[in-house]
Amino acid sequence: MLVMSQHVLFMSLSTNKYVLNSVVLALEEDLGTGDVSADLLLDKINTAEIISRESGIICGIEYAQSTFLLLNDNLKLDWKVKDGEDINPGQVLCVLKGSSKAIISAERVALNFLQMLSSVATRTHYLVNKINHTNAQLLDTRKTIIGLRFAQKYAVKCGGGVNHRMGLYDCVILKENHIIASGSITLSVKIAIEKYPNLPLIVEVEDLNQLQEVLKLSGITRALCDNFLISDLIQAVVMAKGKLPLEASGNINESTIVEVANTGIDFISIGSITKNIQAIDLSLRFI
Repeated sequence: MLVMSQHVLFMSLSTNKYVLNSVVLALEEDLGTGDVSADLLLDKINTAEIISRESGIICGIEYAQSTFLLLNDNLKLDWKVKDGEDINPGQVLCVLKGSSKAIISAERVALNFLQMLSSVATRTHYLVNKINHTNAQLLDTRKTIIGLRFAQKYAVKCGGGVNHRMGLYDCVILKENHIIASGSITLSVKIAIEKYPNLPLIVEVEDLNQLQEVLKLSGITRALCDNFLISDLIQAVVMAKGKLPLEASGNINESTIVEVANTGIDFISIGSITKNIQAIDLSLRFI
Protein backbone atom coordinates (compact mmCIF):
# COMPACT_ATOMS: atom_id res chain seq x y z
CA MET A 1 0.00 0.00 0.00
CA LEU A 2 1.29 3.47 -0.86
CA VAL A 3 2.18 5.52 2.23
CA MET A 4 4.39 8.51 2.83
CA SER A 5 8.10 7.69 2.93
CA GLN A 6 10.03 8.88 5.99
CA HIS A 7 13.17 8.83 3.82
CA VAL A 8 11.58 11.23 1.39
CA LEU A 9 10.38 13.40 4.28
CA PHE A 10 13.89 13.87 5.61
CA MET A 11 15.25 14.40 2.12
CA SER A 12 12.89 17.37 1.68
CA LEU A 13 14.35 19.67 4.32
CA SER A 14 15.18 22.25 1.65
CA THR A 15 11.44 22.90 1.38
CA ASN A 16 10.14 25.79 3.48
CA LYS A 17 9.12 24.40 6.89
CA TYR A 18 5.64 25.92 6.66
CA VAL A 19 5.09 24.29 3.29
CA LEU A 20 6.42 20.95 4.48
CA ASN A 21 4.31 20.96 7.65
CA SER A 22 1.14 21.77 5.72
CA VAL A 23 1.79 19.11 3.08
CA VAL A 24 2.65 16.40 5.61
CA LEU A 25 -0.51 17.13 7.59
CA ALA A 26 -2.66 17.06 4.44
CA LEU A 27 -1.15 13.78 3.24
CA GLU A 28 -1.52 12.14 6.65
CA GLU A 29 -5.16 13.20 6.71
CA ASP A 30 -5.82 11.75 3.25
CA LEU A 31 -3.62 8.65 3.18
CA GLY A 32 -4.12 7.33 6.69
CA THR A 33 -2.75 3.79 6.61
CA GLY A 34 -2.51 3.82 2.82
CA ASP A 35 -4.36 4.40 -0.46
CA VAL A 36 -6.47 1.25 -0.85
CA SER A 37 -7.76 2.29 -4.29
CA ALA A 38 -4.30 2.93 -5.75
CA ASP A 39 -3.15 -0.34 -4.18
CA LEU A 40 -5.33 -2.20 -6.69
CA LEU A 41 -3.28 -0.89 -9.64
CA LEU A 42 -0.12 -2.12 -11.29
CA ASP A 43 2.56 0.47 -10.55
CA LYS A 44 3.52 1.58 -14.06
CA ILE A 45 5.45 4.62 -15.23
CA ASN A 46 2.87 7.04 -16.60
CA THR A 47 2.75 10.61 -17.83
CA ALA A 48 0.08 13.04 -16.59
CA GLU A 49 -0.82 16.69 -17.04
CA ILE A 50 -2.29 19.27 -14.70
CA ILE A 51 -4.64 21.41 -16.76
CA SER A 52 -6.47 24.65 -16.01
CA ARG A 53 -10.20 24.72 -16.72
CA GLU A 54 -10.61 28.46 -16.16
CA SER A 55 -8.69 31.74 -16.08
CA GLY A 56 -6.91 32.94 -12.97
CA ILE A 57 -3.61 33.50 -11.20
CA ILE A 58 -1.68 30.32 -10.42
CA CYS A 59 -0.33 29.87 -6.90
CA GLY A 60 0.84 26.97 -4.74
CA ILE A 61 3.37 25.27 -6.98
CA GLU A 62 5.78 24.48 -4.13
CA TYR A 63 2.93 22.90 -2.14
CA ALA A 64 1.89 20.71 -5.06
CA GLN A 65 5.48 19.80 -5.93
CA SER A 66 6.20 18.78 -2.33
CA THR A 67 3.03 16.70 -2.21
CA PHE A 68 4.08 14.57 -5.18
CA LEU A 69 7.71 14.24 -4.13
CA LEU A 70 6.86 13.25 -0.56
CA LEU A 71 5.18 10.18 -1.99
CA ASN A 72 7.85 9.40 -4.57
CA ASP A 73 11.02 11.44 -4.99
CA ASN A 74 11.65 9.81 -8.41
CA LEU A 75 8.69 11.61 -9.96
CA LYS A 76 9.63 14.16 -12.63
CA LEU A 77 7.62 17.38 -12.70
CA ASP A 78 7.94 19.94 -15.48
CA TRP A 79 6.10 23.12 -14.52
CA LYS A 80 5.10 25.33 -17.44
CA VAL A 81 4.13 28.28 -15.22
CA LYS A 82 5.35 30.15 -12.16
CA ASP A 83 3.41 31.37 -9.13
CA GLY A 84 1.75 34.71 -9.83
CA GLU A 85 1.33 34.15 -13.58
CA ASP A 86 -1.94 34.29 -15.52
CA ILE A 87 -3.45 30.98 -16.57
CA ASN A 88 -6.15 30.28 -19.14
CA PRO A 89 -8.70 27.51 -19.85
CA GLY A 90 -7.11 24.46 -21.43
CA GLN A 91 -3.58 25.49 -20.49
CA VAL A 92 -1.16 22.74 -19.40
CA LEU A 93 0.38 23.83 -16.10
CA CYS A 94 2.60 20.85 -15.36
CA VAL A 95 3.69 17.56 -16.95
CA LEU A 96 4.42 14.70 -14.54
CA LYS A 97 6.13 11.40 -15.23
CA GLY A 98 6.65 8.49 -12.87
CA SER A 99 4.86 6.04 -10.60
CA SER A 100 1.15 5.92 -11.48
CA LYS A 101 0.31 4.96 -7.89
CA ALA A 102 2.18 7.95 -6.44
CA ILE A 103 0.62 10.37 -8.91
CA ILE A 104 -2.91 9.13 -8.19
CA SER A 105 -2.43 9.13 -4.41
CA ALA A 106 -0.99 12.65 -4.37
CA GLU A 107 -3.45 14.09 -6.92
CA ARG A 108 -6.22 15.38 -4.65
CA VAL A 109 -3.97 16.94 -2.00
CA ALA A 110 -1.78 18.60 -4.64
CA LEU A 111 -4.80 19.98 -6.51
CA ASN A 112 -6.42 21.13 -3.26
CA PHE A 113 -3.41 23.31 -2.55
CA LEU A 114 -3.24 24.65 -6.10
CA GLN A 115 -6.96 25.32 -6.39
CA MET A 116 -7.31 27.03 -3.01
CA LEU A 117 -4.19 29.18 -3.22
CA SER A 118 -4.86 30.11 -6.84
CA SER A 119 -8.33 31.22 -5.77
CA VAL A 120 -6.86 33.54 -3.13
CA ALA A 121 -4.31 34.95 -5.57
CA THR A 122 -6.94 35.40 -8.29
CA ARG A 123 -9.42 37.17 -6.02
CA THR A 124 -6.69 39.40 -4.62
CA HIS A 125 -5.49 40.28 -8.11
CA TYR A 126 -9.03 41.16 -9.18
CA LEU A 127 -9.53 43.57 -6.27
CA VAL A 128 -6.05 45.08 -6.60
CA ASN A 129 -6.78 45.88 -10.23
CA LYS A 130 -10.02 47.62 -9.26
CA ILE A 131 -8.13 50.12 -7.07
CA ASN A 132 -4.81 50.45 -8.94
CA HIS A 133 -5.75 53.96 -10.06
CA THR A 134 -5.43 55.03 -6.39
CA ASN A 135 -2.62 54.85 -3.82
CA ALA A 136 -4.57 52.44 -1.61
CA GLN A 137 -2.97 49.06 -0.88
CA LEU A 138 -5.03 45.91 -0.34
CA LEU A 139 -4.31 44.08 2.91
CA ASP A 140 -5.27 40.60 4.07
CA THR A 141 -6.39 39.79 7.63
CA ARG A 142 -6.16 36.96 10.18
CA LYS A 143 -9.42 35.50 8.82
CA THR A 144 -7.63 32.54 7.26
CA ILE A 145 -8.21 28.80 7.03
CA ILE A 146 -6.84 27.19 10.19
CA GLY A 147 -3.32 25.86 9.62
CA LEU A 148 -2.92 27.59 6.26
CA ARG A 149 -2.24 31.20 7.20
CA PHE A 150 1.30 31.25 5.83
CA ALA A 151 0.09 29.68 2.58
CA GLN A 152 -2.84 32.05 2.13
CA LYS A 153 -0.82 35.15 2.95
CA TYR A 154 1.75 34.01 0.39
CA ALA A 155 -1.09 33.71 -2.14
CA VAL A 156 -2.22 37.25 -1.35
CA LYS A 157 1.26 38.50 -2.24
CA CYS A 158 1.19 36.46 -5.48
CA GLY A 159 -2.01 38.29 -6.34
CA GLY A 160 -0.47 41.71 -5.75
CA GLY A 161 -1.80 42.32 -2.25
CA VAL A 162 0.10 43.24 0.92
CA ASN A 163 0.30 41.20 4.11
CA HIS A 164 -1.13 42.55 7.35
CA ARG A 165 0.31 41.14 10.58
CA MET A 166 1.01 37.41 10.46
CA GLY A 167 -0.47 36.74 13.89
CA LEU A 168 -0.92 38.05 17.40
CA TYR A 169 2.83 38.25 18.00
CA ASP A 170 4.29 40.57 15.36
CA CYS A 171 2.12 43.69 15.66
CA VAL A 172 0.04 45.31 18.40
CA ILE A 173 -3.51 46.14 17.33
CA LEU A 174 -5.71 47.85 19.87
CA LYS A 175 -9.32 47.08 18.99
CA GLU A 176 -12.51 48.13 20.77
CA ASN A 177 -12.37 45.38 23.40
CA HIS A 178 -8.72 46.10 24.24
CA ILE A 179 -9.60 49.76 24.67
CA ILE A 180 -12.68 49.04 26.79
CA ALA A 181 -10.70 46.65 29.00
CA SER A 182 -7.88 49.19 29.48
CA GLY A 183 -10.14 52.19 30.04
CA SER A 184 -9.27 54.51 27.16
CA ILE A 185 -7.41 54.83 23.87
CA THR A 186 -4.74 57.04 25.45
CA LEU A 187 -4.06 54.60 28.30
CA SER A 188 -4.06 51.61 25.95
CA VAL A 189 -1.50 53.27 23.69
CA LYS A 190 0.70 54.24 26.64
CA ILE A 191 0.76 50.65 27.94
CA ALA A 192 1.44 49.20 24.48
CA ILE A 193 4.37 51.52 23.76
CA GLU A 194 5.92 50.90 27.17
CA LYS A 195 5.70 47.11 26.87
CA TYR A 196 6.36 46.64 23.13
CA PRO A 197 8.27 49.72 21.94
CA ASN A 198 9.72 47.98 18.88
CA LEU A 199 6.51 46.53 17.46
CA PRO A 200 4.18 48.29 15.02
CA LEU A 201 1.14 49.75 16.77
CA ILE A 202 -2.25 50.03 15.05
CA VAL A 203 -5.23 51.57 16.83
CA GLU A 204 -8.80 50.89 15.76
CA VAL A 205 -11.15 53.86 15.83
CA GLU A 206 -14.93 53.74 15.47
CA ASP A 207 -15.66 57.39 14.81
CA LEU A 208 -14.01 60.74 14.05
CA ASN A 209 -13.80 61.70 17.72
CA GLN A 210 -11.68 58.65 18.46
CA LEU A 211 -9.51 59.42 15.45
CA GLN A 212 -8.98 62.93 16.78
CA GLU A 213 -7.77 61.44 20.08
CA VAL A 214 -5.39 59.09 18.26
CA LEU A 215 -3.93 61.92 16.17
CA LYS A 216 -2.83 63.69 19.36
CA LEU A 217 -0.73 60.68 20.43
CA SER A 218 2.76 59.65 19.33
CA GLY A 219 4.21 56.22 18.63
CA ILE A 220 1.26 54.93 16.57
CA THR A 221 1.94 53.27 13.21
CA ARG A 222 -1.52 53.81 11.72
CA ALA A 223 -5.19 54.14 12.61
CA LEU A 224 -7.76 51.57 11.51
CA CYS A 225 -11.10 53.16 10.62
CA ASP A 226 -13.65 50.45 11.32
CA ASN A 227 -17.00 50.51 9.51
CA PHE A 228 -16.78 54.21 8.62
CA LEU A 229 -19.27 55.81 6.27
CA ILE A 230 -17.70 57.09 3.04
CA SER A 231 -18.37 60.67 4.14
CA ASP A 232 -16.55 60.02 7.41
CA LEU A 233 -13.65 58.34 5.62
CA ILE A 234 -13.24 61.40 3.42
CA GLN A 235 -13.12 63.61 6.51
CA ALA A 236 -10.75 61.19 8.27
CA VAL A 237 -8.30 61.37 5.36
CA VAL A 238 -8.31 65.16 5.59
CA MET A 239 -7.77 65.08 9.37
CA ALA A 240 -4.90 62.56 9.21
CA LYS A 241 -3.10 63.91 6.13
CA GLY A 242 0.61 64.29 6.86
CA LYS A 243 0.13 62.91 10.37
CA LEU A 244 -0.80 59.24 10.26
CA PRO A 245 -1.58 56.55 7.63
CA LEU A 246 -5.14 55.24 7.66
CA GLU A 247 -6.59 51.78 7.08
CA ALA A 248 -10.24 51.16 6.22
CA SER A 249 -11.91 47.91 7.26
CA GLY A 250 -15.35 46.42 7.76
CA ASN A 251 -18.02 45.43 5.22
CA ILE A 252 -15.83 46.28 2.22
CA ASN A 253 -16.39 44.18 -0.89
CA GLU A 254 -16.01 44.35 -4.66
CA SER A 255 -19.04 46.66 -4.89
CA THR A 256 -17.68 49.22 -2.43
CA ILE A 257 -13.90 48.92 -2.62
CA VAL A 258 -13.44 51.50 -5.39
CA GLU A 259 -15.48 54.10 -3.51
CA VAL A 260 -13.44 53.43 -0.38
CA ALA A 261 -10.13 53.67 -2.27
CA ASN A 262 -11.21 56.93 -3.91
CA THR A 263 -11.40 58.61 -0.49
CA GLY A 264 -7.59 58.70 -0.41
CA ILE A 265 -7.26 56.00 2.26
CA ASP A 266 -3.82 54.36 2.49
CA PHE A 267 -4.82 50.75 3.19
CA ILE A 268 -7.93 48.60 2.77
CA SER A 269 -8.17 45.28 4.64
CA ILE A 270 -10.61 42.60 3.47
CA GLY A 271 -11.08 39.24 5.18
CA SER A 272 -13.06 37.68 2.33
CA ILE A 273 -10.00 37.20 0.11
CA THR A 274 -8.82 34.40 2.40
CA LYS A 275 -12.00 33.13 4.07
CA ASN A 276 -14.48 33.07 1.18
CA ILE A 277 -12.82 30.62 -1.21
CA GLN A 278 -14.20 29.47 -4.56
CA ALA A 279 -11.58 27.06 -5.86
CA ILE A 280 -10.05 27.55 -9.30
CA ASP A 281 -11.01 24.62 -11.53
CA LEU A 282 -7.94 22.46 -12.27
CA SER A 283 -7.66 18.80 -13.21
CA LEU A 284 -5.03 16.06 -13.55
CA ARG A 285 -5.28 13.46 -16.32
CA PHE A 286 -3.02 10.65 -17.52
CA ILE A 287 -2.04 10.96 -21.19
